[in-house]
Amino acid sequence: MSAHFIDSGVIDTSHTAILYVEDLTVQFDGFTALNHLSLSIDVGELRCVIGPNGAGKTTLMDVITGKTRSGMADITGTVFLGSTIDLREMSEPQIAQIGVGRKFQKPTVFEQHPVWENLELAMAGDKSWKRSLDAKLNADGRSLIEAVLSMTQLESDVYREAGLLSHGQKQRLEIGMLLMQQPKLLLLDEPVAGMTDEETLRLAELLNSLRGQCSMMVVEHDMEFVAALAGDSGRVTVLAEGAVLAEGTLAQVQRDERVIESYLGR
Repeated sequence: MSAHFIDSGVIDTSHTAILYVEDLTVQFDGFTALNHLSLSIDVGELRCVIGPNGAGKTTLMDVITGKTRSGMADITGTVFLGSTIDLREMSEPQIAQIGVGRKFQKPTVFEQHPVWENLELAMAGDKSWKRSLDAKLNADGRSLIEAVLSMTQLESDVYREAGLLSHGQKQRLEIGMLLMQQPKLLLLDEPVAGMTDEETLRLAELLNSLRGQCSMMVVEHDMEFVAALAGDSGRVTVLAEGAVLAEGTLAQVQRDERVIESYLGR
């Protein structure tokens, strides 16, 4: 069973890109975290973003999701979801509601609740207290939970308390919770940190299975994981000192002398 999350009827993606970032500069008390950074991600694309610590990867995600806004930092440039939605004009909750999901390094799940209940609680919809009290899971909701359980390979753990899951299972559960919100763009910040090789492989399989259904930007240092996601043709963006240093296939950026010098080493 599969679930499709892109809804071009809500977001204008007629120019093929789900995310446009142009000439984005972010300064904190004179420190430049992002320096005239520009990139775009196509609908359904899985983009890997790599670079040394301090390159601006997390700051970029913070601006896209509204966690860092004008007033917290000096920000110039544009950040659009599709062609018409100015993310810089929206609050963090509004950006989440419009279809941008974010996964942090450390998994955040409801540990005392079973897996299926974590997914049900994460489902998109009216979260007012009265609506929540009256809510009953309908057929569409059950189908979506079943689809997400299958994608995250958690069917056999459906009744298990989330707190008893392994680290890798919790990471997949949290991604599943984001998928329950039917995101248009999913941002993942170092999702395989602390995982075993087997767990890393399972997560790569999950994200690859979402390719074409949900646009993704994955920030990661594990180059084997990046290789599993990027393959031979996927685009990889390399950040350094708050700007795009290089962009292309993984093989292309690995051969780039600037990337070797600043990040990969010899």
